[in-house]
Amino acid sequence: MSNRVAIIGTGSIGIDLMYKVLKSKQLDLRYVVGRRNESPGMREAMKQNITVSSNGIDFLEENIDGFDIVFDATSANSHISNDKIFARNNKFAIDLTPAKIGDLCVPVINMETLVNNRNINLITCGGQACLPLAYAIKRSCEEVEYIEVISSISSDSAGLATRENLDEYVTTTEFALKEFTNAKLSKAILNINPATPQVCMQTTLYAKCSGIKKEALKLEIHDVVKRVRNYVPGYNLILEPIIDENQITLAVQVFGAGDYLPAYAGNLDIINSAAISIAEFRSQIPSELKAKSFMEEELA
Repeated sequence: MSNRVAIIGTGSIGIDLMYKVLKSKQLDLRYVVGRRNESPGMREAMKQNITVSSNGIDFLEENIDGFDIVFDATSANSHISNDKIFARNNKFAIDLTPAKIGDLCVPVINMETLVNNRNINLITCGGQACLPLAYAIKRSCEEVEYIEVISSISSDSAGLATRENLDEYVTTTEFALKEFTNAKLSKAILNINPATPQVCMQTTLYAKCSGIKKEALKLEIHDVVKRVRNYVPGYNLILEPIIDENQITLAVQVFGAGDYLPAYAGNLDIINSAAISIAEFRSQIPSELKAKSFMEEELA
């Protein structure tokens, strides 16, 4: 079983991931690496007696045989650079940045079709919240003409990496909306809410469609919400689909599991929970079915 895990990035996402990996009965955490020994995340990892390093990607390259799966929780630009090393060494990478160089994945939609893919991109937190609903809408109508998603998250749950990647967040989420629904147009908006007490993640989705099958839509939405809750228990439908002629409106809230971050940080919890779900699935796949290494692909 290939279940040895490394995490690169010691921000909020990386350390919450660390606790989720430690909680998993299927994954074996080997390394947590970042760039600063004195960072809060690095100190948190040290408390768990995990092998840590402030040499980041250089440490992982030096210890490349010590892990099978790597979670990249750095930034879009850093992941593009890091993945050149992962590809050379045939390491399965789960990308939590909006770099969009890997295959887009939402576990309830397409995880099981990506058995042969080496780099999996988790899109964005808003993407993980809205795409299950968007896909259910696509399955319940003849055509999605326009789709728009507005996510609101607490300011305290938007770390430096999130703020530095806002442009990538928008373009990646809009791209994924089109990919998974075949919509002609899409729009993604992220509101960072400074209110206190902090608000949990809420995502509202609007769609303009033709040929809406009302009963099928209701069944599809409730089914997909139930399946997302298998790995994100705090994923709740708070607004049933409202159909006004050819327009659909609905909304979800996402509470986190509180593994490391507060429950209101559902935006971080949903993308991390999706990453864990994929890693656990991947660890069970026989090695002969996994992707060929970069070198093998070059020689083929």
